[in-house]
Amino acid sequence: MLNILFIGDVFGSSGRKCVQTLLPGLKERLDLHLVVANAENAAGGLGLNARLAAELLEAGVNILTTGNHVWKKHDLKPMLESEPRLLRPANYPPDAPGRGWALAEARGGRRVGVINLEGRVFMSPLEDPFRVADEMLVGPLRGCTCVVVDMHAEASSEKQAMGWYLDGRVGAVLGTHTHVPTADERILPGGTAYQTDVGLTGPTESVIGMDIKTATFRMRSLRPLPFKVASGPTAMNATLVSLDEATGKALSIQRIVEPLP
Repeated sequence: MLNILFIGDVFGSSGRKCVQTLLPGLKERLDLHLVVANAENAAGGLGLNARLAAELLEAGVNILTTGNHVWKKHDLKPMLESEPRLLRPANYPPDAPGRGWALAEARGGRRVGVINLEGRVFMSPLEDPFRVADEMLVGPLRGCTCVVVDMHAEASSEKQAMGWYLDGRVGAVLGTHTHVPTADERILPGGTAYQTDVGLTGPTESVIGMDIKTATFRMRSLRPLPFKVASGPTAMNATLVSLDEATGKALSIQRIVEPLP
């Protein structure tokens, strides 16, 4: 059995502190073999830079996924090219820096495929994520039994469609981007663990991570006041998926909520 923890969108310094503080204990308590985290908003709530990506990997994350904010910090480009543990969505044009898949080495030397995809509904008109997922499974991840997919998308319908589309072909399809954890974790009929959104790792008293007053003012006034990362209580939202090593099918899926002491 492989125990894989997927950490929801790491948001700002408080989200990074959650990972650094809580992950060592979670690894031991949950007997984790692999840790994946979406980190596209780890730098001040918008984007990711090379220094912070390195910090998260040093903290014990095995694979970093991203999304539509991956291009916000220009110094990340060289790391996308050189660091196989840092992914960008696979359905960007072929000449985009980096790649959208990884063959990760889990604890004990076992291999797990990770695919990073980005949705198109209410987002940028990228390549078809369904077709790209097919290409990953018959291409670089062909023969890999255990595969986890980060579906970074705005529309819950698009995430659900991806879950059903890949059911029985991957071990888990887990949604990111909207920062609000959903209560629909389940194992689909073909054996794929699914959740529409894993949620946010960062400020809990916030508007998807941002300061409440600032976010509310923007919505009421329709003026472009700069966003401000919220302060106060912090928690990690993550999802634990256990996969059968022989079949790649999900044995269980569980939401994990860990407040920062």
